[in-house]
Amino acid sequence: MVPFIEAGEIARLLPPGDAVDVVEAVLRGGLDPAAGVARASVPLPAGELLLMPAWSASHAGVKLAAVAPGNAALGLPRINAVYVLYDGVTLRPVAFLDGTALTALRTPAVSVAAVRASLGERPLRVVVFGAGPQGAGHIAALGAVAELSRVDVVVRSPEAVHRGALPTSGGVPPSVLRAGSAGVAEALRGADVVVCATTARTPLFDSASLSGRVVVMAVGSHEPDAREVDAALCWRATVVVEDVTTALRECGDVVLAIAEGALTPDRLVPMRAVVTGSATVGDGPVLFKGSGMAWQDLAIAEAVLARSATSRS
Repeated sequence: MVPFIEAGEIARLLPPGDAVDVVEAVLRGGLDPAAGVARASVPLPAGELLLMPAWSASHAGVKLAAVAPGNAALGLPRINAVYVLYDGVTLRPVAFLDGTALTALRTPAVSVAAVRASLGERPLRVVVFGAGPQGAGHIAALGAVAELSRVDVVVRSPEAVHRGALPTSGGVPPSVLRAGSAGVAEALRGADVVVCATTARTPLFDSASLSGRVVVMAVGSHEPDAREVDAALCWRATVVVEDVTTALRECGDVVLAIAEGALTPDRLVPMRAVVTGSATVGDGPVLFKGSGMAWQDLAIAEAVLARSATSRS
């Protein structure tokens, strides 16, 4: 019988810091994100179905993710997903994984791998927009590779946030701030890292308030007409992306900044070049814009399966 690896087991087998290491290892091992295929989107009456296939020397895999925007009003997750992993030679299924948990683990791992070289050695003051799985996941991943001195989580309704779902920083729980409050502006002025993990379609803040060495991660959308950061940030930052072609097709933060003359395609830096050291990032602001790619799911799924097999032996 083909095993199903559920969410709790994925989290147990592959902690956030290890997931960052997995992403870096596959990129240093020669994986080229540009060689993958684009995600396919199938419109549905209630939302859309995303198909994300990838393959390696050992496996093939596909994530099926259903996006239902109306679920928020029902108190249900906006995205539900399952991952199917196949043997690379026989193409027989070898595992099913909770695709939602897989996404919640791999997205922060990719973000942190893309910017780790820019985080430095100092304790980090972090501002996170969004208290969902991705917001929490980015706090955990950052905390796994760096010391966090303060974490502020920005949401529209602080009273609706389940504090226990947010990772603690050095034993201190994050502060939860209401969007638009004076506390948010103060937190942004002092932030070393800003994470944008929302469904926003317009910029979440004025980037003029950010310091000259801030690191920003924007991961909330894969649509060319939606963005979480303004064009002014793209103009002054080193912009790191998963893959240039993918960014020009799917990443509204990039696409709209280019349309407004604040960015040019030749300034986009592939994260593979940053991780392998073939490209260096300067001392100014750094923006990582991620939309999620199928190679990331496969890399994390393979690592989870390998550890699952070890734990059973």
